[in-house]
Amino acid sequence: MEKLVLSMLMLAACYAIPRDLSGKVFVFPKATSTDHVKLFTSKKEFDAVTVCLKFLTDLKRDIGLFSLATDDYSNDFLLFRRNDMIEVHIRDVSTEFLSLPLTPNTWHSLCSTWHSDNGLAQLWLDGKPSIKRFISGRTITGKPITILGQEQDSYGGGFDANQLFVGMISQVHMWDYALSPAEIKHYVNDGNFTSGNVFNWRALEYEILGKVIVEEEPDM
Repeated sequence: MEKLVLSMLMLAACYAIPRDLSGKVFVFPKATSTDHVKLFTSKKEFDAVTVCLKFLTDLKRDIGLFSLATDDYSNDFLLFRRNDMIEVHIRDVSTEFLSLPLTPNTWHSLCSTWHSDNGLAQLWLDGKPSIKRFISGRTITGKPITILGQEQDSYGGGFDANQLFVGMISQVHMWDYALSPAEIKHYVNDGNFTSGNVFNWRALEYEILGKVIVEEEPDM
């Protein structure tokens, strides 16, 4: 009987219950190499991607903002801030978007789009589009592990305390297609937009590991 109960608990732990985080934020309050949030999706193939999120930090050093790894590629889709630039990684290949106004202690809205048809990526920081840069024309495939708060150097782990995120993250959405500029502007301005069909802040499947706190969203 005990074995049956344990098996049921382990099975239940594999499935996160979608939760509406509207008006909430994830607070990452301290610097550790363990604290993070894991996001869950059943999707395993991406010909295109859009990721949008809003974040606040007082750090000026390198930080991982959004880390999606598969068994073959630890940086299958990664958003990584380095000084005044944002790196976008696809299938362990990266490009840099330079000279960005990443002011500390300020809420920033960040969206990134990429499509395998032409291999081009683009950033939208606080509603302003960057140039477009080529990364990769290869489709993302494999069962993803997606992490907020840490950058994966291996599949589901390999965290580096010098790259962890401290601050707040909110309104995380991911789509398996490139969002239009009009939709991105609606997201940035808290207007009506289509929620992410991979990750949806209004019905998010996630697990908190370590000291990450869900709190009411402050004024942005």
